Amino acid sequence: MTLSLTTSSRRIAVAALFALAAATGLTLSAPAQAERADRDKPLVLEADNASYDDVKQIYTLTGNVVLTKGTMVLKSDAAEVRTDPEGYQYAVATAKAGRQAYIRQKRDNVDEYIDGWGDRIEYNGKQEIAKLIGNARMVRLEGAKVADEIRGAVLTYDSRNEFYTATGGGGNATAGSPSGRVRAVLSPRQNQAGADGGGSPIELKSSPPPAKP
Repeated sequence: MTLSLTTSSRRIAVAALFALAAATGLTLSAPAQAERADRDKPLVLEADNASYDDVKQIYTLTGNVVLTKGTMVLKSDAAEVRTDPEGYQYAVATAKAGRQAYIRQKRDNVDEYIDGWGDRIEYNGKQEIAKLIGNARMVRLEGAKVADEIRGAVLTYDSRNEFYTATGGGGNATAGSPSGRVRAVLSPRQNQAGADGGGSPIELKSSPPPAKP
């Protein structure tokens, strides 16, 4: 099942189209546009099962969930997608025990991708921010090569401004970070100005864990 949501969708029309797609397996899509920014692309929803709450404007998806918005791809076992009155979408993706939700997005103007994993991923379409919660990990790929990697209890990636915010587990061990602190592995860059064809480095901001009461 595939659905495409655009900011111009009307509540009743969306509900009717969603019901039709659920009943017939119809694929709904918006006309192709030459838009470079992911924020201007429609959000396409795919899942084995889906339901729609017209009053709350919430889509509930289960089973092999894939959300696509331009170059951004979010995969999980289940997700809830909400549309606000302005037309922006917000998603909360979760995974089954022993699995993780996954997100990928291309960086502008360079052959680089940001890949991320977390027990839970919250996506804010208005601010273009992805928050990875629980055993979180993000990597920056230069082509197929892993350039940088960071782990923490909570990682936040601001794709609009291209920087991470990382929070440790407050002393609680996490996968890849036995101490519970933020752990980053950064590859050396021979030319920070990008003359070697690479993009500019992504800024990393580390936040301390919340104080214990």
